[in-house]
Amino acid sequence: MNHHAAPPLHAPHRLAEAILHHTTEFIKKNTVLTIAILLAAITSIIIPPDSQYISYFDFRTLSCLFCTLAVICALKNIRFFTFIARHLISLTGNMRTAVLALVYITFIGSMLIANDMALLTFLPLGYILLTTAGKQQYMAFTFIMQNIAANLGGMLTPFGNPQNLYLYSKFNIPTLEFMGIMLVPFCVAITLITVCCLVFVKNDPISLKNDVEISLPKGKTLLYLLMFAYSIAIVFRAVPYWTGLIIIPAILLIVDRGALKKVDYPLLLTFVCFFIFAGNMSRIEAVSQLMSRLLEKNTLIVSALSCQFISNVPSAILLSQFTDNYAELLVGVNIGGAGTLIASLASLITFREYTTHQPQKTAGYVAKFSIFNFSFLIILAIISVLCMQVFPLPWLK
Repeated sequence: MNHHAAPPLHAPHRLAEAILHHTTEFIKKNTVLTIAILLAAITSIIIPPDSQYISYFDFRTLSCLFCTLAVICALKNIRFFTFIARHLISLTGNMRTAVLALVYITFIGSMLIANDMALLTFLPLGYILLTTAGKQQYMAFTFIMQNIAANLGGMLTPFGNPQNLYLYSKFNIPTLEFMGIMLVPFCVAITLITVCCLVFVKNDPISLKNDVEISLPKGKTLLYLLMFAYSIAIVFRAVPYWTGLIIIPAILLIVDRGALKKVDYPLLLTFVCFFIFAGNMSRIEAVSQLMSRLLEKNTLIVSALSCQFISNVPSAILLSQFTDNYAELLVGVNIGGAGTLIASLASLITFREYTTHQPQKTAGYVAKFSIFNFSFLIILAIISVLCMQVFPLPWLK
């Protein structure tokens, strides 16, 4: 008599469950990428791949993004940003100043290391600060302000937001003109953020415990900062972009291979997919005519509204195919990062981080997030439209 157990009949069912689970987790972590893949696939059916596809891709943007992300990952590995942030926050003596410091660090960080990287770096620090100080009631507000700061702080520099890097490269916008275009919404944004922090955070005394002393390795710190400066030089077209693809990976392969592994490759792939989507959409005659007519009416408002449904990066890539009004498009896709949860990848990062710590308060967070974000969006849109139509800068037409 054979006593060997027969293989369980439900094994295929378990395999299907495992595949479904992993697929669901991937989509949760890479929502924007999943949408980008679907849009690229669908439009590729309408416009089958041909020789024109290669012209869709902005290789300078992809190269700049890769180099910047790789160096940022190396700096994160030596805890450079945590070191700077903790020392700044340790100088504060009360809750209001501490929250302002956190938000300002995120604001400035987004100008230097891009909005999503700023949030991945400084949101955990906000959580540590609030839990250590026993002020969890400010968690939602602080995260929302950090999110807004990340989305709007990066608007001033060409490398602050991914869509900036793309538009700066595509339209060859002079650097001073770029910063001039974004100066008014940038100043309005930082004023609104400051006012919100002063109004909604009490002046309670706190102390930040720093049980673990962080020390930076001098050699690596200097090397990485030089590499970061080189990445910025690539963004500003001071050196050929292809040199960064050789020099930066070569150095990191020797000094810190882990940094190359941690690069946000899904973000790079998202760009690739959106380039395909935008390129195909521009070749569909009905879409081209519709988008051109809409953008002629008010490029700023149309681009800001577009972000609310398909996020700011794809909006920038798609709409740039149908207009040469880069000034209004630039402002629109930057202020458009405020608004819905899907208006910016950074907002999804913040939402994921918050719900990880306080899953039972998701509904309250979404309500507060929507009130603050749409308030910022409306105010910024009104002021930006007035400035561009009533008080245009000399170089804006």
